[in-house]
Amino acid sequence: MIFVGIDIGSTASKVVARNEDSQLEFVIPTGWSSKETAATIKQRLMENAIDVDSKEVIVGATGYGRVAVDFADYIVTEITCHGKGAYKMVGKNCTIIDIGGQDTKIIKIENGFVADFLMNDKCSAGTGKFIEVMANRLGVSIDDLFGLAQKGEVLPISSLCTVFAESEIINYIGEGRSRADIAAGVVDSVVGKVAQLFAKFANSEYIVLTGGLSHSEFFANSLSKKIKSELHSSEYGRYAGALGASLIAENKYKKELN
Repeated sequence: MIFVGIDIGSTASKVVARNEDSQLEFVIPTGWSSKETAATIKQRLMENAIDVDSKEVIVGATGYGRVAVDFADYIVTEITCHGKGAYKMVGKNCTIIDIGGQDTKIIKIENGFVADFLMNDKCSAGTGKFIEVMANRLGVSIDDLFGLAQKGEVLPISSLCTVFAESEIINYIGEGRSRADIAAGVVDSVVGKVAQLFAKFANSEYIVLTGGLSHSEFFANSLSKKIKSELHSSEYGRYAGALGASLIAENKYKKELN
């Protein structure tokens, strides 16, 4: 049996396909249509000899566009999947900081189950999308923005709304401020808003960063300093939701089989 987890986020879609012997994972841009993204994922899996229409392949879907995965056997909520996936990755009780394109989630995991969670407001600037928008405004990639931010001095960005925050950036550009200083302000703004959301869980012993920014050592270090706690992250952290979806699909399938 092959168990597939698909996490269609607002910015990127992550896929994990696993059996007893091996595991495949990949990420693609979500694009404007989740249905087209799901079709692309299906084709990509087929190219790797994984036929989602086969009875030997069980699919779980989660994320922003999960309902668009019309070949999924199970549709599962994001909080549950991210919790299950991260717990599998670290193997212990933990608190997850998941920074997605449209939202940021703080999830407390105890004995493999979600014990508590918080999610930011949709209009908040403390998300990956905010960094993407500001990187585009500065004419750089997200990784280049992080590189610039390491060299700059923080310029304050106070707006909670991405639209108004972008206006602040435009004003700084008009004043002739350096891109490095603006980039430092962008990162500091996101880090600060995530830290505010995390405050309720400040006594957590083991903290894991997942989502699209988990590959950035600079971002992880910046957030770790802000919350005054050690933060564990890895590039594979972006697959936590997809891994969780595959695990939950496996559990549900085996329960129904019995």
